[in-house]
Amino acid sequence: MLTLALSMIVRDAALDLPACLESVRGVADEIVIGDTGSADNTVDLARTLGARVISIPWENDFARARNLALAEVHTDWVLSLDADERLDPGAARRLPPLLDDKKSRAYQVPIRNYVLSLNNGIWDRPAMPNRSPLPEAMKYPAYVDHENVRLFRRDPQLYFVGRVHETVGIRVQETGGGLGRADFLIHHFGLAVDPQTQHRKNLYYRELSLQKIREMPHNAQAHFELGLVETSVESSLHCFELACGLKPDFTQAWIFAGMMHRKLGRLQQALEAFSRGGKLAPTNSLISESLGDVYYDLGNFQLAEKEYRRTRKLGPVRASLDSKLGLAQIRNGRTAAGLARLRKAIVSETGLAELHDRLIVACVWLNRQHEAAAAAEEKLVQIEPAEKDFLRAASIHAQLPDLSRAAELLKIGLSRFPQSEKLSVALAEIEPRATKSY
Repeated sequence: MLTLALSMIVRDAALDLPACLESVRGVADEIVIGDTGSADNTVDLARTLGARVISIPWENDFARARNLALAEVHTDWVLSLDADERLDPGAARRLPPLLDDKKSRAYQVPIRNYVLSLNNGIWDRPAMPNRSPLPEAMKYPAYVDHENVRLFRRDPQLYFVGRVHETVGIRVQETGGGLGRADFLIHHFGLAVDPQTQHRKNLYYRELSLQKIREMPHNAQAHFELGLVETSVESSLHCFELACGLKPDFTQAWIFAGMMHRKLGRLQQALEAFSRGGKLAPTNSLISESLGDVYYDLGNFQLAEKEYRRTRKLGPVRASLDSKLGLAQIRNGRTAAGLARLRKAIVSETGLAELHDRLIVACVWLNRQHEAAAAAEEKLVQIEPAEKDFLRAASIHAQLPDLSRAAELLKIGLSRFPQSEKLSVALAEIEPRATKSY
C-alpha cells in the first residue's frame, strides 16, 4: 500500500488549520508542517491535531521553506496544501488509483479559488457561478479554477522552485514527464479577502518578485508575476512586454500587455496585443471581451458588438458583459433592445456600480435626461455612493432644469461627505438659483 503525506508551511494559521487538517483525515498517513514563525497557538494546535511540526526560519523564500518541510517527509507521495485550503471530500476515493499509476510522477490538481463576485476573474480565467455543496464554500457567489502540481512522488528530483509563486511543475518538466491530471479538487478561500488585505499582500509579493527576477532574469513567468503586482501601469506594461519577448507564445502576457496599453490610451497597441493573444488562444473569452472594449473605444461599435456577442458564447454570461453589449447595441441604433439589456443587467447584479454608470451614460447620450436623472438617483440608493455620484446626479437634475432637487442631492451628499469642497462649491452655486426659481 503506497503512502501519502501532507506537507505544509504555515504562520499564524490557527483559525484555518483545523478545517484544513480535518479535510485530510483518513487520507494522509503523515502530516509534516513547517512553521515559519507563528505568534499564535498554531504550533500547539497542529501537534494536537496529529501533525509533526518543525521550525523553519523565514528568509523571504517560499520554495526554500517548502523544501525544508518536504525534506522531513517519509512517505511515497506528497500532497501540498496551504492552511486556507481544503481537500475535497471526494478525493479520498480518487487518490488510490492515482498513486498506483506507475506512469505518473506528479499530477496537476484543479484548485477552486472562491471569489466575492462574478467579475473577479483571475489572470485570463473568468469567474463561474458557485453551486458548491461544500458548506464552507456556499456563501461565495463565484469561483475561478486553475491548476498546479500539488500531488507528486517523494523524489529528490522533485522540489519547489521560485521564491514566490513557487511550484514543483518546473522540476517535473526539467526531469522528464510523467505529469498527469488529478480528478479531485482543492478548495481555496484565500482570495476572498478585503481590498486592504489584498493590497498588503501584493506589496509583499512585489518585493519577493523583484528578488525572484534577480535570481531568474530570463524566466518569462517571473516577469509576468511581477507585472501583476507592480504599482504603476507603465511598470506593469514593461514587465508584460518583457515576458512576451522571452516567451512569444505566452498568451496571458499578451492579454495583460493589451490591458495596460488600453489604460494608457494606446488603443492600436492594445488591439495588436489582444490580437496576438487571440491567435494563440482563439476561444479565450477575456481576449474577445477585451477586443470588444478596444473596438468600442475606437468608435467601431459594430465590431464591439460582434466581439461581445462572441464572448457570451465562449464563457459565462455576466451582468457586466451584458451591459457592455447593451451599450454597443444603443450605439448601433438598437435603442430599445440596448436599454432593456442595460436595465436587465442591473436587476441581476444591482450592487455593481459600473452597470448603473453605463445606463446613465446611455440615457445622457440619448438625450433622455429624465431617465438619466432617475438612473443616477437609483445608483445612490442601490450602492454605497461616492462623492462623484452625488455631483453627477445633481448635475443631471440641474440640466433638466430641476434646481431644487439638485440642491437637495448636494445637501444629502454633504451629509455623507462633510469635508467635500466640490460638493460645497456646487451647492453654493446652485442653491441661490434654486431659491429664485420658487
